[in-house]
Amino acid sequence: MFSLTPVLVAIVCILIVWLFKAADRSPEKKKEEPQIQPWMNEDLKASPDIHQMEEDADEWQESEEHIEHIPFSHTRYPEEEMVKRAQEFYELLNKRRSVRFISNEQVPMEVIDSVIKTAGTAPSGAHTEPWTFVVVKDPAVKHQIRQIVEEEEEINYMKRMGPRWVTDLKKLRTNWIKEYLDTAPILILIFKQVHGFAANGKKKIHYYNEISVSIACGILLAALQNAGLVTVTTTPLNCGPRLRVLLDRPPHEKLLVLLPVGYPSKGATVPDLRRKTLDQIMVTV
Repeated sequence: MFSLTPVLVAIVCILIVWLFKAADRSPEKKKEEPQIQPWMNEDLKASPDIHQMEEDADEWQESEEHIEHIPFSHTRYPEEEMVKRAQEFYELLNKRRSVRFISNEQVPMEVIDSVIKTAGTAPSGAHTEPWTFVVVKDPAVKHQIRQIVEEEEEINYMKRMGPRWVTDLKKLRTNWIKEYLDTAPILILIFKQVHGFAANGKKKIHYYNEISVSIACGILLAALQNAGLVTVTTTPLNCGPRLRVLLDRPPHEKLLVLLPVGYPSKGATVPDLRRKTLDQIMVTV
């Protein structure tokens, strides 16, 4: 009987270890530690935590007081003109392409001011307008941006993005070399503001900040196309912190999109791509 005691003790120990490991793999534990895809931009994960806001309530501004409402001004077009305007706008934007060959010819700043003001008309959660558009014209700063982006992008292509993504990009003939960051006369870096500040210095919640800024980016792309300029949407992974420091932006701003802006260079080419047809992208219920 006593000769079996060490065996029983060993079995009990194994069972205890197994139970502890099973507890570590519980659904609750997994929820606390979500898996992060290797291509996720670490900088964009940061956002105000609602529980932290509740704990630090004194740091956050209460909602604004009542705002007056005014009559809405609207222009209604005859149906024939509506159809014509909608078709013409589609044809204009259907010519929009991601252009990676950009001339160094200068662009009127009045145009840049207007397209950014246009982007600023985008809707935002609780009208917080959580965007900052940083316009870079200085050649030395543009080159520093290029160096930072290319250093990180080489790592992205070699390690972070994975073979499937890299393979999918081959048809576009793109890699980590970003010459257009030097040649484009204008770089527009769009930052989302994770939160804002009230006049008294308290933090203001910016609801749906990433969605709001993304909408503004879409309007900006349309405005650039309307003005006869080209760009390519770039979201350089893991460049945000270094670019934020370079451009002297505060920690609560996170880089979302970088747009090189200008005229297409002579001989510029684009991939011969086809867009999905209406019946592939629209469902009517």
